[in-house]
Amino acid sequence: MGTASTMACITEALGMSLPGTAAIPAVHSDRLVAAEETGKAAVRLIQTKITPRDVITHKSVENAIRVLMAISGSTNAIVHLTAVAGRLGIKVPHERFNQISDETPVLVDLKPVGEGYMEDFHAAGGMGALLRELRPLLHLDTVDVEGRTLAQRLDEPATWVDRKIIRTVDDPVSPLGGLVALTGSLAPDGAIFKRAAATPALFESEGRAVVFTSLEDLSKRVDDPDLDVKEGDILVLQNAGPHAAGMPEAGYLPIPKKLAQAGIKDMVRISDARMSGTAFGSIVLHVAPEAAAGGPLAAVRNGDRIRLSIANKRIDLLVEPDEIARRLKDFTPPPAPARGYKALYRRTVTQAPDGCDFDFLVEAGRTAER
Repeated sequence: MGTASTMACITEALGMSLPGTAAIPAVHSDRLVAAEETGKAAVRLIQTKITPRDVITHKSVENAIRVLMAISGSTNAIVHLTAVAGRLGIKVPHERFNQISDETPVLVDLKPVGEGYMEDFHAAGGMGALLRELRPLLHLDTVDVEGRTLAQRLDEPATWVDRKIIRTVDDPVSPLGGLVALTGSLAPDGAIFKRAAATPALFESEGRAVVFTSLEDLSKRVDDPDLDVKEGDILVLQNAGPHAAGMPEAGYLPIPKKLAQAGIKDMVRISDARMSGTAFGSIVLHVAPEAAAGGPLAAVRNGDRIRLSIANKRIDLLVEPDEIARRLKDFTPPPAPARGYKALYRRTVTQAPDGCDFDFLVEAGRTAER
């Protein structure tokens, strides 16, 4: 369930792709049929006049978040879905995001959380089977590109379902959704944690920060045998967010070589970067504001204490607020490009909670309805 597969599922949940097309393997004959039917549907839109604004609504965005939780999809999907919704002024607060997560079980048993692959999901019944299992939690009056409501789709006769891959709500892979949003003194505007792919023993952690100030610094020092790091420490990567580095998939910080050789498999890692949907570990991502924008992440120093609490959905820098403010007062942002696309990007790109989109393309926000 990498990012591409996750986004295919979310697109179908939004109603922006044809029912049953999200999980078809690339080499399957049904993919050609889906392509032909998609072309026909595109032509029909000339007559029906259905627009993306009719399909992507507060309710369909919440349905997409439900599906994201149930498939334990990629953390990248949050940035992408936020950007899509932001073009229509739709914003889902962290509190609502976490409410949806806490009441939506993980039902799809696929890697990196489970055992199966996307072709298994397709053969097991795909999105139709998953949506029927989630039906009591979904907004059924949303419409898709064909003009049908979700209720009309789910009222069609059900197909066979492989319960080894698509579980029931009474027998979930996990009783809670795969992802949670964190806030706290280290991430005032939010951060993301994929709890379904993390180590439960690390959900409530406090440790000493081992800080890497850039991607180059990480590459240079993480495997240095003289690196001052031990089990129970928390790795921190700064300056990997949208302003500093274009927010690459660098959040999957490697376990330092000397700890890996000692048998350490996981440790808490924190950054303003992203990570691949196929990655796993106890990793806090998308910290906002990012370090390069002067967020508290920029104030973290080696030896500082950091506390992670998934129960409280918080990530906190255990440094006095006055000291954090003093450190940030001395903060110097990275130099901004003077011209060209890089200058436009730096001036206008939003932070992760707003989708890393250009600010001039975002519609004035509206809070998603409950």
